[in-house]
Amino acid sequence: MERSSAGDPGRTLELLWRHELGERSPQRGPRKGLSIDQVVDAAVELADADGLAGVTMRRVAERLGVSTMSMYTYVPGKAELLDLMLDGIYQRMPREPLADLPWRERVVEIAARNRELYRLHPWALKVSTSRPPLGPGLITKYEHELGAFLGLGLDDVAIDSALTLVLGFVRSTALAAAESEAAQRDSATTDEQWWHTSAPLLAEVFDPAKYPNAARIGAAAGARHRAAYSPDHAYEFGLDRIVDGFAALIDG
Repeated sequence: MERSSAGDPGRTLELLWRHELGERSPQRGPRKGLSIDQVVDAAVELADADGLAGVTMRRVAERLGVSTMSMYTYVPGKAELLDLMLDGIYQRMPREPLADLPWRERVVEIAARNRELYRLHPWALKVSTSRPPLGPGLITKYEHELGAFLGLGLDDVAIDSALTLVLGFVRSTALAAAESEAAQRDSATTDEQWWHTSAPLLAEVFDPAKYPNAARIGAAAGARHRAAYSPDHAYEFGLDRIVDGFAALIDG
């Protein structure tokens, strides 16, 4: 797994906050007018199409019509570029005003926007952000999303913890959904087709009397989802339980 904030800290922050520093384009470079934003956009497009493995300095350069070596006059390397890519997609997330919404709807809105982020940019699930890219995109995202929990009587640590719980939940369900899609794509069969093929073989070795709970509950879930796992159900069920838990915390 890739991780953010793996490059040079000083240069990374310089690049992340380039607009505020008045550095919309580098001081030197072989092609006048080529900006950091263009480099980031090209890298994100490659990642969206081919995953992170498809993002190399050579391929970004080819997409922009410049030499590979010239790329290093814009970004020091892939580690810094990855931080710029993450901060870029954070910056472009839709942000509906939250203040006038009931708090439950605010939480659902925040979760939905992050779920959509991973749907559009599944490569972001392959990046560990335990040390996040400290750019304007991330800070703007954090500031906005904290608004879902303001005015509810929670202290600052509880607000941060609540948001962290929601974001972690969304990421985990998005990763499970991506893995499910990958399994279907790689095997060229749906989950329902896979179970249809596997069920007769399992029946030869599986004794329902020995595993009564697994037999009954597994059959009920399988019949409902037409598969062993439904990403949409897992997301909706889990988010409802999280919001109910927040209600108990707030009421308490």
